[in-house]
Formats: sequence, structure tokens, C-alpha cells
Amino acid sequence: MDIPTLIMGIIALVLGIGLIYWISRRKFYRRNGMGAEGFSSFEASVFIRLIERVGKWIAYALIIFGLLGVWASTKGDKNKEDYRRMQKIEQSSRK
Repeated sequence: MDIPTLIMGIIALVLGIGLIYWISRRKFYRRNGMGAEGFSSFEASVFIRLIERVGKWIAYALIIFGLLGVWASTKGDKNKEDYRRMQKIEQSSRK
């Protein structure tokens, strides 16, 4: 198993999920009793929504990167096992 790839994948996965949670939580607590989001100004509304949209895309990219990292670490392990089996078969056939 490729440990550094697995660790990087898990960290990216946790960061991506945490970022989506944090953005969604901020959006939830910005709502008032009527369900509308409250901002101090129009500019703040536009800027915060833009930053949150970009942040969610970054979070999605981190989640995909994390899943690929976890998958690659398990895939690399299977390839190493297959390579070792082939070497053992070749060594036993030479004798």
C-alpha cells in the first residue's frame, strides 16, 4: 500500500468535506426568521456569494483528488502484489 498517497488522499478528502460543511454552515446562520439571507450591503452579498461559490468548487476538487488518491493507493498495492506473484512464478519455472 502506498502510504503517502493514501495519507494525502485522506487529508484532501477531509479538507474538502470540511470546507463544504463550513460554507453551508455560514450560509445557514446568515438566514433570518423568514429564510432570507441577510447581508450588510449589496457589495458584501455579491462578494461573499462569489467567494462561497469558488470555495465550493475548490472543495469538490479536493474531494475528487482525495478519492483518486485513496483509489490510487489501493490500486498500486494490487499491482505490486501481481508483480511479486509474477516474479515468484518466473523463479520457480527457472529451477
